[in-house]
Amino acid sequence: MTLTITENAKLQIHEMMKQEDQEKVNLRFGVKGGGCSGLSYALGFDYDITDEDEKMDINGIAVAIRKEDIPIIEGTTIDFKQNMMGGGFTIDNPNAIVSCGCGSSFKTKTKAGSPEKC
Repeated sequence: MTLTITENAKLQIHEMMKQEDQEKVNLRFGVKGGGCSGLSYALGFDYDITDEDEKMDINGIAVAIRKEDIPIIEGTTIDFKQNMMGGGFTIDNPNAIVSCGCGSSFKTKTKAGSPEKC
């Protein structure tokens, strides 16, 4: 599995993990249906790991990804960018062939998802 979490994203995630039980929590990353283009990213914290998940250590962060999402997000980079308007996570997915103007909705060559109206 190739997923990259940049150093900036790692620092921000560790800062956010201070609100959680850091020994037991995982960063959950994946996709869900919806958004203008059909798929949206899901990024958050999760304590529950099932047989449907792949658990891995990426740049010192415990990450959980549903096995069915791995082909969709293979090669993705998660970054955190700060600017004068604030900061936020950015996701660069080389599998996305169409992205919405908002940048959080996409579709791939093999997965269209379920597009919604903007």
